[in-house]
Amino acid sequence: MEKDVEIGIFGGTGIYDSGLLEDAKEVDIDTPYGKPSDTITVGTFKGRKIAFLPRHGKKHTIPPHMINFKANIWAFKELGVTRIIAPSAVGSLKEELAPGHFVLPTQFLDFTKSRDGSFSEDGRVIHISVADPFCPELQSSITKVTDSLDIHIHKDCTYVCIEGPRFSTKAESKFYRTTGADIIGMTLVPECQLAREAQICYASISTVTDYDVWAEKPVTAKEVLETLSKNVEGTKKILTELIEKIPKDRSCSCAKALEEAEF
Repeated sequence: MEKDVEIGIFGGTGIYDSGLLEDAKEVDIDTPYGKPSDTITVGTFKGRKIAFLPRHGKKHTIPPHMINFKANIWAFKELGVTRIIAPSAVGSLKEELAPGHFVLPTQFLDFTKSRDGSFSEDGRVIHISVADPFCPELQSSITKVTDSLDIHIHKDCTYVCIEGPRFSTKAESKFYRTTGADIIGMTLVPECQLAREAQICYASISTVTDYDVWAEKPVTAKEVLETLSKNVEGTKKILTELIEKIPKDRSCSCAKALEEAEF
């Protein structure tokens, strides 16, 4: 198997269906943790080798609590991926983060319940540091691109990750707001921490699809999809510009994440 892919994208929003990839091919990978969410599309874009993996499957058939996060990260690692860009849909916990806005989370609060969030297993204990869970170099590249495109993106935000697949109760939503968090979603954890264990740089680009239920505007899946589809063009613009702007050599510490994490 070739191991020359540089950049992995979960979701593949925008570019994935656009036919912009040169020499695109489907790759089917088996991992020690089972099958990834779907086949992986690998190709070249602006001279960079890219891999796309829809985390919910191409037909959006996998609910967030059943995503095989370990297989997905392992598959990217097998292909040689050193950078992961992760578009995702989120709800807003603050009035100023309106539907259609972009958010760059820098912290998370984990309220998931049943997910396998580590490659630790018998004979191997990993205490990974996620004090700063996202790659600063990737985040800097994203910020530069959104600034150049005049796309406003909310920075220094905290993402609450819940189990799903249901949305929050009003009581839960109001509680999450008291934590000071900004957005809420169902896919960030353990995806980002597994990427750190795999020593892969990771950054999330979150799209606000709705106000969470605290706002007394009960959300429906239909409304989420409508807002997300409207924002595809913005996401596509960011991704197409971002790919060539990402430095080829890593100056961050993500590649050395295991040096002080294993016993």
